[in-house]
Amino acid sequence: MTESGVQDEYLALLMRNGDAEPFAAGEKIFDEGDAADKVYLVKLGEVELTTGANHVLEVVGPGGLFGEMAVIERDTRSATAVAQTDCELVTIDRRRFWFLVQETPYFAEIVMRVMADRLRRETSRS
Repeated sequence: MTESGVQDEYLALLMRNGDAEPFAAGEKIFDEGDAADKVYLVKLGEVELTTGANHVLEVVGPGGLFGEMAVIERDTRSATAVAQTDCELVTIDRRRFWFLVQETPYFAEIVMRVMADRLRRETSRS
C-alpha cells in the first residue's frame, strides 16, 4: 500500500471514530484561548485558522486535521477557527484521540506530520 493509501486509511478511521457536525459559512468553530476538548477533521468545506489580529495561519480543506495541538499540549486553543464555506467536520473527542494515538502508531505519525508541516509553513513566512 502506498503512503497516501495508508494515510487515506487512517483518515477513514478518524471518520468512523468521530461525530459529524455541520458548520455554516462564517460560523466560528472555536476561539483562540478556548479550552480544547476535540480534534477536527474536515470532511467537506474549508476552515480558516487565524491568530491575533486576523493573521491567517492556514485554510484547511477536505482531509485536513486541525485543533490537535491544544489537545496534545492539554492547553487552550492557539488560534481561532472559522468555517469559510459550509462545512461538515468530523470531531474526535480528547479520549478517542488519545486512544487512536496509543493503538495506531501510524496515526500518531500522521498527526506529527500535520503539525510539522504547519510549523514549517509558518516559519518560512517569517
